[in-house]
Amino acid sequence: MNELGRRLGLADAVVVGLGAMVGAGIFAAFGPAAAAAGSWLLLALALAALLAYCNAISSARLAALYPVSGGTYVYGRERLGAFWGYIAGWGFVVGKTASCAAMALTVGAYAWPGHERLIAVAVVVAVTLVNYLGVEKSALASRVIVGIVLAVLLVVAVTGLTGDHANASTATSTGPYGVLQAAGLLFFAFAGYARIATLGEEVREPARTIPRAIMVALVIALGVYTLVAVAALLTLGAGGLANATDPLARVVEAAGFPGLTPVVRVGAALAATGSLLALVLGVSRTTLAMSRDGHLPKTLAAIHPRYRVPHHAELAVGVIVAIAAATVDLRGAIGFSSFAVLTYYLVANLSAATLTQAENRPPRWVPVVGAIGCVVVGFALPLTSVLAGLAVLGVGAVAYFVRQHRLGD
Repeated sequence: MNELGRRLGLADAVVVGLGAMVGAGIFAAFGPAAAAAGSWLLLALALAALLAYCNAISSARLAALYPVSGGTYVYGRERLGAFWGYIAGWGFVVGKTASCAAMALTVGAYAWPGHERLIAVAVVVAVTLVNYLGVEKSALASRVIVGIVLAVLLVVAVTGLTGDHANASTATSTGPYGVLQAAGLLFFAFAGYARIATLGEEVREPARTIPRAIMVALVIALGVYTLVAVAALLTLGAGGLANATDPLARVVEAAGFPGLTPVVRVGAALAATGSLLALVLGVSRTTLAMSRDGHLPKTLAAIHPRYRVPHHAELAVGVIVAIAAATVDLRGAIGFSSFAVLTYYLVANLSAATLTQAENRPPRWVPVVGAIGCVVVGFALPLTSVLAGLAVLGVGAVAYFVRQHRLGD
């Protein structure tokens, strides 16, 4: 039996999505986004939310039709052809593997400054072990982490909304380009709902559960991000927010509650751990799907007879992430991940546009706006990120055509 076990219900699926969305990004993304958008930060957040909504609707309809592991890799393969599915899967696996290492390093930076790499490797080992023991263990861990992180974010929002606002500083908007760039940075706060879709083979009643879980997780994440953004702008202002490397810790300090700063730092470390847990789940499931089709080594498609998880893929991802976290500082060099993931969602929207009315297609405008938004926001990212993303996708395309040529021979 080479199938995963369907052990997740609606609440579990929502928590896995929230673990990825309400993760480390909310503790770090507002700073660079405010530097790009200035006083138009909330507009950038709204644009990111609109793009996330379109992508979520497209992904939900496709996930209900194709309730198996792999997410957009499977949708692109089935609706657009093998190459487009492969490009989506390649971009997701490579980009999100780098993001996993960055999340692990973020845990280390908050938990034990100066010993980031040691902590990063330890947390990767712990997360891999949790995922290896079964997806229900991962969901339980995510539920605990998400509960704590949401409580910390509520503290930040309340203190920011009710505390001292005398030190807020303004910032000049950088114009429409800056707003689009900020939307691109903030979009990945919402992109965690892809983790729900990649678990399609492990969710009970997937045709009903996956679409509902995606939308519930997205609405909760949007509400949390909006509250925190307003609190941060009231307390620090766009200028202060743009200059903060740890913006939410600065919010509670500026609001007059410095004693809460350690609480926020613990929340950030837990949030990064939750993001890492969800990311490893998503990457290993996409790896499983690509291995089944021969794009990656077949051994990675093995399913553990007891735990019903892709244990070879889990271990391979864990080893690669641990090595990367131990040897390379990826926190400042994963811009290509953003571009690659937008490519992933571009394929999802193009796939959704091919659905018929009998296949419960989304409203026509949804995949159109989603696809255009992915392209516009993707190319609004910093030039180095765009070039790195194109290079990574190019390497994947070359590998694909070389393999096809060899198979033809």
